[in-house]
Amino acid sequence: MPPQELLARPQWRRTGDPRFPVAATVDGRSWVLRLNSFPDHPLWTLFVDGAARFDTDSTPPTWGKPFNQTFPALAAATAEEILAPVRDFVAYGSEAGAPCDDPFCCG
Repeated sequence: MPPQELLARPQWRRTGDPRFPVAATVDGRSWVLRLNSFPDHPLWTLFVDGAARFDTDSTPPTWGKPFNQTFPALAAATAEEILAPVRDFVAYGSEAGAPCDDPFCCG
């Protein structure tokens, strides 16, 4: 059974952060997408309320296109609040205690 998140329709907002470019509130929970070093790692990691849920190379159609630059931007203070729980997870794998240390793809 696919994760429940694959069926959701998040309303993405730009965060202003190149590693965590978009966030959304879905059913009262904070979603953040991390842009990974593709193709060395999956393209995206989804975090829900600061916890990694899964990696994916493509987003489901219900998610739209996260790179869409026409999404509205979050206010700076709101973006900081939403990104605070994931700030230490910039490197791929860091959320699992095994951050990528290859300077070519994760540096």
